[in-house]
Amino acid sequence: MVIRELLRELSACCGENGEFEARELFMHASGMTMTEVVLNRGSEVDAETEDRVRQLVKRRISGEPLQYITGTAEFMGLEFMVNQYTLIPRQDTETLVEKVMEYAAEGAKILDIGTGSGCIGISLAKYVRNAEVTLSDISVGALDTAKKNAENNGVSVNCVRLDILREIPEGKFDIVVSNPPYIETEIIKELDANVRDYEPLSALDGGADGLLFYRRITDIAPGILKDGGMLAYEIGYNQGEAAGKIVRKVFGNAQVIKDLCGNDRVIIAKKNG
Repeated sequence: MVIRELLRELSACCGENGEFEARELFMHASGMTMTEVVLNRGSEVDAETEDRVRQLVKRRISGEPLQYITGTAEFMGLEFMVNQYTLIPRQDTETLVEKVMEYAAEGAKILDIGTGSGCIGISLAKYVRNAEVTLSDISVGALDTAKKNAENNGVSVNCVRLDILREIPEGKFDIVVSNPPYIETEIIKELDANVRDYEPLSALDGGADGLLFYRRITDIAPGILKDGGMLAYEIGYNQGEAAGKIVRKVFGNAQVIKDLCGNDRVIIAKKNG
């Protein structure tokens, strides 16, 4: 079977984005680039590669996210390794990074709490000139992944294992940023299977009301922020009012920012602001 025919067949199996997903899985199985696939669409596929890509498609049909199958995800124009220790970066989270970039000055000291793949902190290290970025997470597996992602994207970061619910970060920062777990515990079982069954529970569960980490981080943030420093969160689409109330109680100010879909997505607040 030639590449063109195989891709056509597999596209019909991969759902709404079948053509894109079939091509991505084929590239992963074959080691070919997109240009090579396009230029060789009439070439025969060897049996080993065909079997390998069909096995990958079976995993996708069963519900496993494409990014976990290929082991990579794109975020802010960068490529990140993802695995069982990390959430898959979402485009919604780019709103948080872009807002922090608007505020961050050259050489800003930035702390990313609950870093996961490192996509937030590493993007800031990449795009904020001379930023000093610290990535923290309770998961050793996540931190190991974040370290590799930093190396792969050519940035230098500091990685610290930290249980934010029990420990306080050392140092003072210009910016504290976090995309913490914010799904209500009872809601997790209602999530789509491709999220519930594959993404790490510890990165999803935000406690009974989904606000556990916002309370904790907001309470300790004044002690680790420099005067005039900024706290920035990603929030769930329906958490603007509740999370904003938590932040305003401590900081006296909070701005809720919407994403490109018009949903509440980011909260920022400034110390002494």
